[in-house]
Amino acid sequence: MATNEQQGERWSGMGTGWSITSTMIGGIATIGALGYLIDRLLGIGHVFLPIGFIVGGGLGTYIIWLRYGRGEDDGT
Repeated sequence: MATNEQQGERWSGMGTGWSITSTMIGGIATIGALGYLIDRLLGIGHVFLPIGFIVGGGLGTYIIWLRYGRGEDDGT
């Protein structure tokens, strides 16, 4: 039984890592797709696509910070 507990400890951070990775990719892809859609609807070149990528990356980073980066609130 001890080997299963040791193996679980080795992989304990994998879920968090995959969650952070998928949040970043999802944010970039979603807002980037919205930028692409705006470009297509307005009939202009790729102007809003890179803006969407940058905003999506920033939004993904903010969501990750909200979930994992704020730490414990000590009440002071």
